[in-house]
Amino acid sequence: MKNQVQLITYADRLSNGGIDDLSNMLDSSLNNLFSGVHVLPFYYPIDGSDAGFDPIDHAKVDERLGSWDSVKKLGDKVEIMADLIVNHASAQSPEFQDVLEKGEESEYWQMFLKETDVFPNGMTEVEAATIYRPRPGSCFSEKELKSGKKVNFWTTFTDNQMDINVESPAGDAYLEKVLKLFAGNGVKIIRLDAAGYAIKRAGTSCFMTDEAFAFINKLSNRANELGMETIAEIHSHYKTQVDVASKVNRVYDFALPPLILHSLFNNNVNALIEWLKIAPKNCLTVLDTHDGIGIIDAGPEGDKPGLLTPEEIDTLVETMHDNSLEQSRKATGAAASNVDLYQVNCTYYDALGRNDVHYLFSRAIQFFSPGVPQVYYGGLFAMQNDMTLLENTNVGRDINRPYLTEEVVAEQLTKPVVKGLVKLIEIRNTSDAFNGEVTVVGESHSLNMTWSNNVSKAVLDLNLKAPSGTITLTKGNETTKYDLVKLANGQI
Repeated sequence: MKNQVQLITYADRLSNGGIDDLSNMLDSSLNNLFSGVHVLPFYYPIDGSDAGFDPIDHAKVDERLGSWDSVKKLGDKVEIMADLIVNHASAQSPEFQDVLEKGEESEYWQMFLKETDVFPNGMTEVEAATIYRPRPGSCFSEKELKSGKKVNFWTTFTDNQMDINVESPAGDAYLEKVLKLFAGNGVKIIRLDAAGYAIKRAGTSCFMTDEAFAFINKLSNRANELGMETIAEIHSHYKTQVDVASKVNRVYDFALPPLILHSLFNNNVNALIEWLKIAPKNCLTVLDTHDGIGIIDAGPEGDKPGLLTPEEIDTLVETMHDNSLEQSRKATGAAASNVDLYQVNCTYYDALGRNDVHYLFSRAIQFFSPGVPQVYYGGLFAMQNDMTLLENTNVGRDINRPYLTEEVVAEQLTKPVVKGLVKLIEIRNTSDAFNGEVTVVGESHSLNMTWSNNVSKAVLDLNLKAPSGTITLTKGNETTKYDLVKLANGQI
């Protein structure tokens, strides 16, 4: 994977078209900005109950976006990252429909996980309380077979997302088919979606079990054999991320986004600095994604202390709601058909109260943190919460999943804060210093992050209280300095 900035986007929501239109945009208005693109689910259908994360056919590109040939052509230009939806398939998939039709006679009967597979005698209340839940309600959804028999199938997320028994031959074959399609069509990086939930055991949390760790390691090794890297997508206590990092090619630094917000809200970088001392180096950094802004990653878990205290987490969430003028509250928690309990649905720009200086500070910290940076398309254009889309769909995450036209993209590219972000991307992509070593020092409202590599050096100096910030690039005897406040105001 190239050590340069990558884009995260839906093919249709950014380009208002398909994969070929996205490719054309990367050659025009976004030319030379991104070395790679995480193309969010492009499988059939892209408009299911979870925006493509509940595929009816994981092996088929939705024809509205293009074909595998379109994917391959895009891969000739940039490194493609794609989602391997490990944990589940749609209830409308041919495999599950075959199960409903034929019951135990179906060749896919063992492919889908049932309550009795983990709890042969049924699950007790004590066992139910032990299971880690990303959403309220039961672990199971009752489905009626054609025969009239009713079966409790495991559904970690929604009743349309049927959990796969990845330990069964049918489940293994299902994932292997998709892996080979990825490898044969130019995909270089695989995001292992919800892999932490893939293996369940009675008496455990059924999340990131020892068996799940081993499974992720095995799946990662298989992808490597096919010439692809893997990224584990896991929202959990920060120590889990550190553990997982040793078992896959890369993890996400999901603790970074809330810690940056905490730093900017309180003019205090102490918690951020403590995290950067121990954070995995083999990571992708993000601020915003197609999901919400993760909170659990920086907080405590049971008797395990977090990077932030419960009181600091509460203040963080409430400040985000205040900054967004309560819009995020309408899209988070029990509101708006949410499937998660650990994220705030809001654009990062609105979470910062549309403060352009703070927004560029946050991106500068992200780009100077260890790891390969990814920028979500909504964040690239400093988009505000899409309340119209939220009201139309009543899906909380849609507040940060806008449909953009070429006209909107062109208009946003003229905004000073977006121009400033584009300049930061260019700095991150072109300075050889970021291929070296980083040191992070600071206290209270002051932060210094320095990358050094032979004759190249990149230094970020921030004073959050002032506020003021500079980036200084040195290569040999040449020095260039950028004032982040001026960049935020369009003075490039």
